[in-house]
Amino acid sequence: MSDYLLALFFGVIEGVTEFLPVSSTAHLRIAKALPFIRIPLDDSYWKMFDVVIQLGAVLCLPIYFQKRISDFVKTFPVNPLTGERNALNHPLTLVLIAFVVTAVPAFLLKKVISHNLESPQVIGAALLIGGVIMWAVDAFFDAPRTTDINQMTWLQAAWVGAVQILSAVFPGTSRSMATIAAGQSAGLSRAAALEFSFLVSIPTMFAATGYDLLKTLMPGPDEAALAAAAITAHQWMTLAIGFVASFFVAWAVVAWFMAWVRRRGFAPFAVYRIALGLVILFFNSR
Repeated sequence: MSDYLLALFFGVIEGVTEFLPVSSTAHLRIAKALPFIRIPLDDSYWKMFDVVIQLGAVLCLPIYFQKRISDFVKTFPVNPLTGERNALNHPLTLVLIAFVVTAVPAFLLKKVISHNLESPQVIGAALLIGGVIMWAVDAFFDAPRTTDINQMTWLQAAWVGAVQILSAVFPGTSRSMATIAAGQSAGLSRAAALEFSFLVSIPTMFAATGYDLLKTLMPGPDEAALAAAAITAHQWMTLAIGFVASFFVAWAVVAWFMAWVRRRGFAPFAVYRIALGLVILFFNSR
């Protein structure tokens, strides 16, 4: 398969799976291991490619939610729903709280995270366990007391941020799954949990992809470097194709997922996670 077709293939996978609660990390690693592809996980260029297409997916969010974000900025520190002047429980502050609660421990645990990224057993187990948890949370937390993120408290936001750490430490958990399940278990409705998950992902994923890109271009003494000047025109075009594909596919998926959740639950995604996790564990146990 040509690099351009690979870029399109990986870009579509990233765009589809980044915001669905099924783990984009797991799907990209599975795709790279396919017999007709077989790209080494430690290949410096393709590691950077993963970061670039993830950035493409994340960039669709501030554009998709631009009106919502603009309203939050204009009203701060007044709550747009209640009219109360409370900076601590304003949506912008809540997103920042969740981000900080996640970012600090995740940075301190970066060596553990790096090790787990190379483990298919960890990815398979995280998919399986996360699927069971997501199914249970969606089934039992069906009487939400918070139906709009303007009603959230800083404690709910901190809880979402704390659970989000699991998705960084255990690849395959899925950042979306962790934040959605955390939001529901904290009393948020499905729609509110999903919207807050999307909003929290903006600073979280920009920080994570920025750090990963920096590490790829300026690695440690024991890691292989990839100088931007050494990338060929062909490789730049490959990056561009993956980036654009990921951006537009992710945009469509976000719009579809928001509409889906308002009518249905997360059970189908939980079943898919469980099945995929079992398959990965089976093939890596022999």
